Amino acid sequence: MPELPEVETTRRGIEPHLIGKRITEIIVREKRLRQPVPGDIDSLTGRIPRSLVRRGKYLLVEFAADSHLLIHLGMSGSLRVCSPADELRRHDHVILRLGGKSEIRYHDPRRFGIVLPIQGDPAMHPLLRELGPEPLSAGFHVGILAEACRKRRIPIKTLIMNHHVVVGVGNIYASEALFRAGIRPTTPSFKIARRRLESLVETIREVLQDSITQGGTTLRDFVGSDGTPGYFRQQLFVYERAGEPCRVCSTEIRHAVLGQRSTYWCPACQK
Repeated sequence: MPELPEVETTRRGIEPHLIGKRITEIIVREKRLRQPVPGDIDSLTGRIPRSLVRRGKYLLVEFAADSHLLIHLGMSGSLRVCSPADELRRHDHVILRLGGKSEIRYHDPRRFGIVLPIQGDPAMHPLLRELGPEPLSAGFHVGILAEACRKRRIPIKTLIMNHHVVVGVGNIYASEALFRAGIRPTTPSFKIARRRLESLVETIREVLQDSITQGGTTLRDFVGSDGTPGYFRQQLFVYERAGEPCRVCSTEIRHAVLGQRSTYWCPACQK
């Protein structure tokens, strides 16, 4: 599933091709996504996007303060900038044509994404209103994390993947941030000292920013807006490296299922 760095990489790639360009046509080739693409998406034809922002793993195309197009890439979705002359692929489900010179295609083999026009304040939309702070913003700090951990016995990895606590820290990046912070993912949240939580806040930011710099992490489906894969996989220390030697101490990387998600750690580096 595309996580925060992949969605941010997509946003940065799409933005210069979309903002300020009039949408001349919207083609819905397949409306059966996680939520059906509504017929009123046609109301955006002729409109000019004025900004493209990311909220967690969602993208918001802004046309006016109270008019947006919300996009979620789901399990296998991607947005690509194409020429109208480029051959359509089977799973190109929604197409935004921009003045006849270029178009943005939403491609999603598993059809678990969302392309949804919304009205009103987007922050109050049911999909967005309960999201926690952005991990790369000043709104995410040790005080927020310490309060979330207080008296909670759930494993720290499960906690930082909770989008009510902080958005966008998916399985890959939770594993990698915990490795960098030297914290074992199974540690009960309430047992972690504040100084170690300070380190974890910083490593969450570092690992996400490093991945954005590398264009995200391509494990299976993700490609950027130009069709290229993300290269952060080459920098992974623990994720999907079970049985391999730790890149720091050579101890064998362990694997377990935690909260129904594959979890990886170094038993020597993470205590």
